[in-house]
Amino acid sequence: MKNKSIGTKCVQAGYTPSNGEPRQIPIIQSTTFKYDTSEDMGKLFDLEASGYFYTRLQNPTNDYVAAKIAALEGGTAAMLTSSGQAANFFALFNICESGSHIVSSASIYGGTFNLISVTMAKMGIDVTFVSPDCTDEELEAAFKDNTRAVFGESIANPALTVFDIERWAKAAHAHGVPLIVDNTFPTPVNCRPIEWGADIVTHSTTKYMDGHGAAVGGAIVDSGNFDWMANADKFPGLTTPDDSYHGITYAEKFGQGGAFITKCTAQLMRDLGCIQSPQHAFILNLGLESLHVRMPKHIENAQAVAEFLENPPAVTSVSYPGLKSNKYHERAMKYFGNGGCGVVSFELKGGRSAAEAFMKKLRLAAIETHVADARSCCLNPATSTHRQLSDEQLIEAGIPAGLVRMSCGLEDKEDLIADLEQALN
Repeated sequence: MKNKSIGTKCVQAGYTPSNGEPRQIPIIQSTTFKYDTSEDMGKLFDLEASGYFYTRLQNPTNDYVAAKIAALEGGTAAMLTSSGQAANFFALFNICESGSHIVSSASIYGGTFNLISVTMAKMGIDVTFVSPDCTDEELEAAFKDNTRAVFGESIANPALTVFDIERWAKAAHAHGVPLIVDNTFPTPVNCRPIEWGADIVTHSTTKYMDGHGAAVGGAIVDSGNFDWMANADKFPGLTTPDDSYHGITYAEKFGQGGAFITKCTAQLMRDLGCIQSPQHAFILNLGLESLHVRMPKHIENAQAVAEFLENPPAVTSVSYPGLKSNKYHERAMKYFGNGGCGVVSFELKGGRSAAEAFMKKLRLAAIETHVADARSCCLNPATSTHRQLSDEQLIEAGIPAGLVRMSCGLEDKEDLIADLEQALN
């Protein structure tokens, strides 16, 4: 069975026990690993042998789960991180350095916007934000000689903008740089960006992949498709010797399919230590085993909620790609075949105060700084996740002050609609 379905991969990929071994992925709750000789351990430090010596860099439990996510996304290698923010930072910083430039969609999660525009700017990395609805000319004008990466979210959080992966991938490749796509909201059940030209895929595994609000984490997947050596002058960290590892050139030693993740582990995880705990990786795997079953229910509920919200006079607008009236509906059908996720955004008359009053009246959907959970939850981004943005930046990101982001859980859709109706009334 060479071409297993996505559901089979959710359940079976990443770990295959041998005779008499544990059926479930074992939790290797150990900080370190024993070796018989210093020569054996030395080979690991020189990257001359595969294995484990310290969990800050790698752990078997994590690697089993990362392998499953790589299989789901259709990549050649993957790694887990401590959070989705760490995954996006590592994915960008692995190929960017002081003096580099990033082209990014302007419609992305507020925390990631801040990461790129403020924190990475302090490291000397510049960014140009471009509207996801820009013209080809505007996108082309954003690139510079020092551009090293292009970034976007397949479905933006919380604006629910649908990213045109194929178009942005072509623009990135025309300039010899990779496209990095955060695929947290659709998950590989609904969208596999690599199939549309993305080179690196990231996830906040805290969301749908875990699905139960139990374990914070992130993941990075390499497609293995980007030719680093063909663009060697842009990526010296991958294409020239690394003195901290005895002169290893990652792209030569580990090839197109392994260089990116190996460098990210050997350098960034070594130095910054944003490792996901084995306990969290184990919990994550439990969520992955039901991901293909849960996602259709999330989408069914979101579609019903979005259709209901088109009618109340207190709601000025509804954003959900599954609606035929949505500006991204056609694009969503191309990339997802449906609404893509279980999150609905809608704007209430009266701005922030109206949003806050409405959310206080909800009985099923809790006010949480969370999304993509088995339990429904909601928040007003302008006063929470995106409060670091100015009003102008909020408008640019498609997030008006009265916007409510509702994550539809796995409850019955009739109950969710009834709760919304009483709160609006």
